Amino acid sequence: MRTGFVVTPDVPEADAVRDLPIEVTQRIVHPSGNPWIVGHWAPDEVVRAHVGPVQVVVIGHCPVTTDRLATLTARVRTPTDVDDLARALPGSFHLAALIDGQIRVQGSVTGLRRVSYAYFQGMPVAADQADVLAVLTRAEVDEDMLATRVVCEGMLPSPLRDHSLWRRVHTLPPDHFLLFGRDRTAREVRWWKPPAPELPLEQGARGVREALISATADRRPADGRLSADLSGGMDSTSLCFLTARQVPDLLTFRWGEAEEGNDDARYAAHAAQLLPQADHLVVPQSKLPAVFSDPAAPADPEQPYLFSRTLARTRHTAMSLAAHGSRQHIAGHGADELFFKFPGYLHRLLRRHPLTGIRHLRGHVAVSRWPLSSTVRELTRRGDVSAWWRAQSDALTAPPLPTRFPPVGWGFTPLRAQPWVTEEAIDAARRTLRRTADEVRPFADDRGQHQFLLALRTTAPAYAQMRRVFAESNVRLEMPYLDDRVVESALAVRLHERVTPMRYKPLLAESMRGIAPPVVLNRSTKGDFAEDLRVGRRRNLAALLEVFADSKLARHGLIDIDVLRSEILAPQADNSKNIALEHLLGCETWFRTATTRHTRSRRNDAPEPAS
Repeated sequence: MRTGFVVTPDVPEADAVRDLPIEVTQRIVHPSGNPWIVGHWAPDEVVRAHVGPVQVVVIGHCPVTTDRLATLTARVRTPTDVDDLARALPGSFHLAALIDGQIRVQGSVTGLRRVSYAYFQGMPVAADQADVLAVLTRAEVDEDMLATRVVCEGMLPSPLRDHSLWRRVHTLPPDHFLLFGRDRTAREVRWWKPPAPELPLEQGARGVREALISATADRRPADGRLSADLSGGMDSTSLCFLTARQVPDLLTFRWGEAEEGNDDARYAAHAAQLLPQADHLVVPQSKLPAVFSDPAAPADPEQPYLFSRTLARTRHTAMSLAAHGSRQHIAGHGADELFFKFPGYLHRLLRRHPLTGIRHLRGHVAVSRWPLSSTVRELTRRGDVSAWWRAQSDALTAPPLPTRFPPVGWGFTPLRAQPWVTEEAIDAARRTLRRTADEVRPFADDRGQHQFLLALRTTAPAYAQMRRVFAESNVRLEMPYLDDRVVESALAVRLHERVTPMRYKPLLAESMRGIAPPVVLNRSTKGDFAEDLRVGRRRNLAALLEVFADSKLARHGLIDIDVLRSEILAPQADNSKNIALEHLLGCETWFRTATTRHTRSRRNDAPEPAS
């Protein structure tokens, strides 16, 4: 049963919100008795408070008691007052507040829990998934947005990636709340800004530690087992040891490696020895679906799935965990986005602290092997975030940049079209990119802080889709690194101490001292899964060609099948084409799923023929 919810204003026609692609098993009503929030969610994922004329509902992971929520709710007089309430709550959640006929709805600051909205029968309606509103309002696919996804692949960053792929269905930016007025209008209001990165590493690490301890507390499910990834890397291993403090008999999980040079197994085995009460499940390569298995499988209907090559493995993982009794699974997704060494901070550091900046620059050039000339050129290049988006539009068909290109701009990977996309698709993508350039604002004034928020907002919605894959097996996937308070605590640390070429994830390592094993915290390598990708592509090449032999994207003039086939069958110098193929597959399977559901909903809505 698919979870989700819809929020409606207090009007009689709200009863017309029916035939949703989610089963309505729960209902929260307005004082009038009209539906306010309807949908399907787990009972332990909702906390409610009703104090005087104000109602507050929290849906998701939020370890707060009803009494505590009521105390916070008692301070609310206006929709803006909810700012302080939201900042006081731990976890990752949706929040809805009803205040004197006005409704405020918001998701998490990373975009892991999103809010979309549309107008239905003249009134604003919100939901946690855009496709739910598309079915409700019979919305058509926005073909310009789809073309932009096809052309720019998984490289397309936020805020453009935040946009819904449905016409007249809007997705709320994660740092905004949605306000339903009494006049049946909906307005987006920014309420959240990232903290200034001012704390020294030692102080900031204490904050991250406390936030992660809170984020992993009280995780044991009411029935079944708690499981957690234990890859041997710093991210998942830290969460395992944090969780085991309260749930020592947890079940750990790891995929076996195909790459001989991947040393994850050695670190994972060391960590497992220090968790003697836990059970350790390792699925060998021989038992795992190969990468790109079942490429034609129906996709998540909200948007193209970013990790389509491992979709079969993710489903297999969820089913394996469920078979071993897991009902809740802890994963380390989000840690790379929160703690990685994004180098955009060099711009401001070189100007404000040149000696420190030069030392960091030399380290990055040496470790990442950036060409010095292009690095200096990029660091001295002028231009704001709007100029970056315009440059991407202009250079869509330019030759690819060198692999060692320094990612110090307002984005990461420059956007380049693959040979298989059509001129029609490129024209549509250019229109969308230029429109974005006219409207875009940086997520933070500091380019380094902007890059961290860019990474979080670009991938968090894909992790939400992964959560729904796990839910198919009745396993709740939780990602503590993406809890709002964890994110804020990490973003508050000085950039040049949070990011350094001399150490791997120094902020996470310092915050986990005394909790995770030193050998893992001092690890300087990262597991490589390139061999999995090469093997999987080879095994499933025929199935991939079959998927695109009858491509819906091609029928809509977005890709050239003959060119695509030539590119797929050509020798591959590296994995870049395989990654591009993965993102194209995500667009293809989404387009099929989305239009099939849309056609079915229209058919169901048609009048019965006369007898």
